[in-house]
Amino acid sequence: MPKEDKSLVARLTVKGEHFEILVDPDLAWTLKSGKDVDFESLLISETVFKDSRKALKASDESVKKNFGTDDIETIATTIIRKGELQLTTEQRREMVENKRKQIIAFIVKNCIDPKSGFPHPPQRIENAFEHIRLNIDPFKTVEEQAQEAIKLLRVDLPLKVSQVVVTLSISKDYASRTSSAVSKLGSVTRSEWKHDGSWFGEVVLPAGMQQTFVDRVNDMTRGSAEINIVKKI
Repeated sequence: MPKEDKSLVARLTVKGEHFEILVDPDLAWTLKSGKDVDFESLLISETVFKDSRKALKASDESVKKNFGTDDIETIATTIIRKGELQLTTEQRREMVENKRKQIIAFIVKNCIDPKSGFPHPPQRIENAFEHIRLNIDPFKTVEEQAQEAIKLLRVDLPLKVSQVVVTLSISKDYASRTSSAVSKLGSVTRSEWKHDGSWFGEVVLPAGMQQTFVDRVNDMTRGSAEINIVKKI
């Protein structure tokens, strides 16, 4: 099969200007997932388009202005990782199914039957999942979609989410931005602003989001935050 027959379009809009490249579907997703690929196999064409369907090429000046380079590997990496991929039907179906399995695994790991105090058997969650209408997005996080799935499952299946209590101390340099972001990740049960401008908070969140929470806070504070897992509830 010619390479062109299995290509997909990767798109990115920068400051109102549209850029597109033609790429191999499988390798494009591999690169978007953060892994390295062979660019000679990835790129169907080294042309950067402003409209690939009409074969309209983006000007060299526009490309250089918006990407800061004319290196096609750098440009392709930016477009794929920051932009939108037009996935094939087969790719999307496979990604949705994989995400579905991950969501179910998250629920099995983080939820219990409040009546017995024990986790539901995995097959019970699998069976219940067949009866809910959840539009799974292959690009959204497992944690985010698991929360929606739990709400839907609770109609027929008693579920209690295992939670953790986390305390954190943030220096004044990152306090304002981080405290605001933290409130969107969990339930803030304690908030104290110190005289030096630093912030202390206590947050309750699903146990399965613990690592995501820690990584996000560390990213926002460049690893300077003091984070402690106090207890599970």
